[in-house]
Amino acid sequence: MPLDLKSTGRLVPLTPRALLRLSIAVALVTIVLKSFAGYVTNSMGLISDAMESFVNLASAGFALAMVTVASRPADEGHPYGHHKAEYFSSGFEGILIIGAAAAIIWFAVLRLLRPEPLEQLGWGAVLSVLSSVFNGALAWLLFKAAHTHRSIALEADARHLMTDVWTSIGVLAGVGAVALSGWLWLDPLIAIAVGLNILREGFKLVWRSSQGLMDQALDPASLAALQAALDRFKAQAPDGDRLRFDDIATRRAGQRRFADLHMHVPGEWTLQRAAGLRDGVEQALMDAVPGLRVTIQLLPLGMEARAVLMEPHAS
Repeated sequence: MPLDLKSTGRLVPLTPRALLRLSIAVALVTIVLKSFAGYVTNSMGLISDAMESFVNLASAGFALAMVTVASRPADEGHPYGHHKAEYFSSGFEGILIIGAAAAIIWFAVLRLLRPEPLEQLGWGAVLSVLSSVFNGALAWLLFKAAHTHRSIALEADARHLMTDVWTSIGVLAGVGAVALSGWLWLDPLIAIAVGLNILREGFKLVWRSSQGLMDQALDPASLAALQAALDRFKAQAPDGDRLRFDDIATRRAGQRRFADLHMHVPGEWTLQRAAGLRDGVEQALMDAVPGLRVTIQLLPLGMEARAVLMEPHAS
């Protein structure tokens, strides 16, 4: 878990907003380093790498805004909270990545048609490596925080930064190949490959964001944890063999997770007894899957609740 040292001397976790502010600062540093590297070398690969850093800055800024919105408590207009705002962040980042990739490919094609010599490759390599170290360290922090906070905005920023790191490695390899072979066309060709790789990452982010906005079910591991918790509860509860759970539906909304299900109990049980067991089931499920909000409908055994799909009437 990312840590921060406060004046008390105790280590406390960095919040998602603090990490995204750090991401903005690192983006500004890498823009300066990579832009200067591209300027002194005249390498299209390094210039394309610098262009992606501007995307890092814009996406980190937008992610900070969306994480701030997502942290707002539920209100009358948004009774389930504002957690889905994070999906807008990762989708926006994906769109920015796609735009940056298109620009990189366009300028690389122009350079491929009119190759130019490279200069001062040693300085360019040093600056590029330094910026990659910054991005790699920050990506590691963001990945750990994304897992801890279940934040798709942090994960999207981390994946983008790791793409940036691999991009820089590829560009440096290409610049080295140009220096050794003298083949100037290798530089823009590698920039095109970089652009295609960034394009793939952008489409992946947009797709994942769209799935989150469409109320995607929980991941298989979480579903298995829910089922295991229900099985344990039935095995341990008094008269647990007379309980039945069905119609389990789940969805994700940013950091929040939701589960709806039916709990069937014997018809002769009192409402107080049934409700008491339901509270126990809810707690068991919330312990099994952190961040879960559970809604359980009580039904007597032998009764099934069916949803009726209403077809729109023809006007």
